[in-house]
Amino acid sequence: MPELAHTIHLAACSISPRSLDMDHALAAMLDDLARPGFWAACEEKVLQARRLFADLIGADVDQITVVPNARTAAHQAIAGRRWRWKRTLLSSTAEFPGVAHAWLGGQQGGARVRWCGTDTGQVTTADYLRGITSRTALVSVPAVTYRDAIRLDVTRIAEAAHAAGATVFVDAYQAAGVLPVNVDAMGCDYLVSGTGKYLLGLPGMAFLYERHPHPGPSLAGRLDRTHPHTLDPEPPQRASWMGTGTPAVAAAYAAVAGMSLIAVLDLNEVRQHTQRLLDHATDCFEQMGETARVHAEPDERGAHLALMEPRAEDLAAWLGHRGIIVAPRGDVVRVAVHAYSTVDDINALCEAIRKYRARSTPRAHAGGSR
Repeated sequence: MPELAHTIHLAACSISPRSLDMDHALAAMLDDLARPGFWAACEEKVLQARRLFADLIGADVDQITVVPNARTAAHQAIAGRRWRWKRTLLSSTAEFPGVAHAWLGGQQGGARVRWCGTDTGQVTTADYLRGITSRTALVSVPAVTYRDAIRLDVTRIAEAAHAAGATVFVDAYQAAGVLPVNVDAMGCDYLVSGTGKYLLGLPGMAFLYERHPHPGPSLAGRLDRTHPHTLDPEPPQRASWMGTGTPAVAAAYAAVAGMSLIAVLDLNEVRQHTQRLLDHATDCFEQMGETARVHAEPDERGAHLALMEPRAEDLAAWLGHRGIIVAPRGDVVRVAVHAYSTVDDINALCEAIRKYRARSTPRAHAGGSR
């Protein structure tokens, strides 16, 4: 990864670092663009991406639909539903806003959103289990929460949801590519993840897993037809193939490059590596008097931590000018690690934050890191 020669990339929860493989893929796209038959090459690349993602999560390729983002995936999961008496959508205060907006939009069709978790955005598996009732139609649960990296027990939640007759939607954006994900082990009905984070690709493309694909989604493009090149205006006669229509071509090429890198990794080893780095970062922050949100139990956390910082954008910009890339989100700076991250990266981050504090007005740091 050439970017890592001059930067420390600790923002994989937000955007991937640039790799030589992605550079080569984008160069190949430009070459294909100059040749006849570009759209056939693009469709083949999308199919490759679908296959790689299916293999990554233990699914069949026919269960994978390409969509632009998580918000669209959530919309597709509830599009056309008749809610009748079973109309509650259970989400949480830790839900990614784009997904939450899709559930709120479902209220126009008669659904009712119920939130679990605290007002400050923390949620536990137990919160979900208490929130499921006989009126619950769908449970939306992140595999790892986007801000605080809490890893929820999706399998237990899915078992409870199915016992109540509800379907389960999983947002795996903060999980796929950096820890093992298997849809059969989870028991979920839908799962979405995108290519621009831990999957080492570009933003602009996501994959929606549907356990039981259904024809006729409410958003369907020309390429969703059984015979797309006939330009038949009739509705799709099969499960959605390319979701909402023409995909983001560059993102498709980059997705194949990124997931090909992920495919050769042992994600159990990657997870152990990331947890060691998070433990090291937590210890460093604790010694510095910083406050970081990270679960004490490794099994219950993802691959990033949330450093509390009321001026997160300022700190992220200051670090960025010094070659350290992090992801500011509200009142936290997310520090994300991956297979390529090192102890030296964490040490450099901690030293840079010490320098930032030394030049800033001293402030008290409440609490500890755990």
